[in-house]
Amino acid sequence: MTIVERTESFERRGRVAQAVERLRPIFGDRLSLNETVLAQHGQTTTWLPHEAPDVVVFAETTADVVAVVEVCRDLRLPVVPYGVGTSLEGQVNAPFGGITIDFSRMNRILTVHAEDLDCVVEPGVTRTQLNAYLRDQGLFFPIDPGADASLGGMVGTRASGTNAVRYGTMRENVIALTAVMADGSVVRTQSRARKSSSGYDLTRLLVGSEGTLGIVTEITLRLHGLPEAIISGVCPFGAIGDACNAVIATIQSGLPVARIEFIDELGLRAVNRRSHLDLPETPTLFLEFHGTEASVAEQAARFGEIAAEFGGGPFRSESRPEDRNRLWHARHEFYWASRDLRPGSESFVTDACVPISRLAECVTETMRDLEESDLVATVVGHVGDGNFHTQLLVDMSDAAEVERAKTFVGRLAHRAIAMDGTCTGEHGVGQGKMKYLIEEHGPGLAVMAALKRALDPLNILNPGKILPDIAAA
Repeated sequence: MTIVERTESFERRGRVAQAVERLRPIFGDRLSLNETVLAQHGQTTTWLPHEAPDVVVFAETTADVVAVVEVCRDLRLPVVPYGVGTSLEGQVNAPFGGITIDFSRMNRILTVHAEDLDCVVEPGVTRTQLNAYLRDQGLFFPIDPGADASLGGMVGTRASGTNAVRYGTMRENVIALTAVMADGSVVRTQSRARKSSSGYDLTRLLVGSEGTLGIVTEITLRLHGLPEAIISGVCPFGAIGDACNAVIATIQSGLPVARIEFIDELGLRAVNRRSHLDLPETPTLFLEFHGTEASVAEQAARFGEIAAEFGGGPFRSESRPEDRNRLWHARHEFYWASRDLRPGSESFVTDACVPISRLAECVTETMRDLEESDLVATVVGHVGDGNFHTQLLVDMSDAAEVERAKTFVGRLAHRAIAMDGTCTGEHGVGQGKMKYLIEEHGPGLAVMAALKRALDPLNILNPGKILPDIAAA
């Protein structure tokens, strides 16, 4: 550590001590300096280094968040929002220290307007908690990223998941937000009206901003009625390209599939082992159809015909809830199932998204790249919207293997961007994908930086994320 770095570290510790002195009377034992708690809030489910904050506070109200932001503004300290820590690109890391706000206690479902198909929740509510609450009212919230993420975190990363092909992403399902801005003001971005042409779309500005423009404390969400009937199923294919081409044909035919997920051969083997299934270990699609009894039967039959055109099948369908749940539980265990393939390894998880017409090409090139790079990896995807993930299993003690993995992740990002796609379909940018944004957005990145400077001139809101050239205050 240089003299300058030591001086800055000493000076920051002084500001942190002042912050603790001001916040302790407000938070009491909801303010923690415990090293274990701090370390937990620097944890990320990724290969990126863990960077803990100096302080963790557990917020219970919007006023709590305002208090923290005002102190951080006065003392030029970073403030990092934290849901349940399932983000994959280092969004909850604290590279410059500061104060992390844990939202686990802001987990109340405030209002459900069943007649308007919307609800208002706090950011610590998880998707499974919300759907358990809604079930008896015949409603559900469709965004399903796999992990039991907090809804605040899902807003921050513009999450999507298995249902996105039919119901859209968080962008389409967030109606309004209440957020604490960098100056401590509280802003509500929109009313509950289903559409508005009144001013700038602040809701969409904050969705996907990863806590860098404002800290969300209430969320108004669009809800949907539970389908009358659901059919789920699996369909094996002889080759990856055939499975991807079947997906393309399904989407282009206008078939209203609710879920269409791809798992590669190695991934299917892992899923079978962990979930005690006996599915053929070949490239496979998991599907689900929503509607009336007649419509879902028709949709399933039509998909079976499309799959057969590409050498797939038979399409094995399930309509009993327990059988459907078993299939989707196995799909949601994919991350842990993949890790079981190479005990002791760490996961490099990354995603990309391309126009649906380029899906087969991109996945095929990516699989070839993995093989040529001598890397162990599984591939899974929400392929109905052109989004897929690779999960590399890496021996972190092997420097050469780590470097090959990092280089592969970069090539995948460049490949997707070159196909008029994106370096991240749903994981967000965080720390891990910043280096690709200039290539993807060009001059648009300068516009993003201008927005950041205008709304957060001191750069206290989750600094070191999304924008690579803006450092902490």
